[in-house]
Amino acid sequence: MALKGKIGAEIEIQSSASKFFNLFATQLHEVQNMTDEVHETKLHKGDWHGVGSHSVKHWTFTSDGKVTTCKENFEEIDEENKSLTFNLFDGDIGEQYKRLKAKLKVIDNEEKGGLAKWTYEYEKTHEAIPPPHSYLNFAIQVSRDVDAHLIKA
Repeated sequence: MALKGKIGAEIEIQSSASKFFNLFATQLHEVQNMTDEVHETKLHKGDWHGVGSHSVKHWTFTSDGKVTTCKENFEEIDEENKSLTFNLFDGDIGEQYKRLKAKLKVIDNEEKGGLAKWTYEYEKTHEAIPPPHSYLNFAIQVSRDVDAHLIKA
C-alpha cells in the first residue's frame, strides 16, 4: 500500500466563481459563520490571508462525525487562476499525515456559477492510515454550505 497519494472531487456551485474564490482567499475567517462543520477558527500567528508559515490559523471542525483539529496556512494564492493551496498540519491531521495539502481551484461556468475543484495530496505517517477521504468530504460539505450562503447574500 502506498504512503503517498492524491484524491479529488468537483462540486458545482451556483454562486459566482469570483465570489466563491474571494471568500476563501480574503474572508476565510467567515467560513465558521456559514457552516455547522466548522466549530472554531482562530489566528495562531500572522494574519488571516498571508501566504507562508508566518500566517497560521487553528481550526476545529467535524470530519466524518469526529471533532478534528489542525493548523493551516496558505502556500499559494493565485488570483488570476482562482486557486488556493493550503498546508494542513499539527493536531489530529499531523498524527495521520506527514504532509497534507489541499488545493481549491474555482472555474467559471459561462451560463451560471461555476465549479469548485478540491484536490488533496498526502503522505501518510504509516500504511494503516486511510487516504484523507473524510477531509475531502469535509471540504465538499463546506463548499456546499458556503455556496448556499453566497446565493442568499
